[in-house]
Amino acid sequence: METGFDITRLNTALYSLHQAPKADLAKMKADADKAKAEETAENFEAFFISKMMESMFEGISTDGMFGGGHAEKIYRSLLLDEYGKAMAKTGSIGVKDEVMRSILEMQEMQTQGYTENRIEG
Repeated sequence: METGFDITRLNTALYSLHQAPKADLAKMKADADKAKAEETAENFEAFFISKMMESMFEGISTDGMFGGGHAEKIYRSLLLDEYGKAMAKTGSIGVKDEVMRSILEMQEMQTQGYTENRIEG
């Protein structure tokens, strides 16, 4: 019958308690980085779409009693921005996925210690 104190089990338990917060923190940071990359990619796609639509609407003139003027130019710009955001949320264009992939690749390279100046070709 063993009545002694098992120091190995105690050390293992203390080590596990010490390492657990670090692992959770790293996972939380990775999830936050991915969410931020996704948001940035979606914002870029919205900007891209709104600029495409801006050139599409450039040649459209407004006629009539209620059309034209400086206010309509401002409103059209805001409307196209909202169109871009709505289309980016659906992901139908596909720019977001490519931009997000590129951002995550750059972050991975950065965490591995690579920079543009250090990459040898």
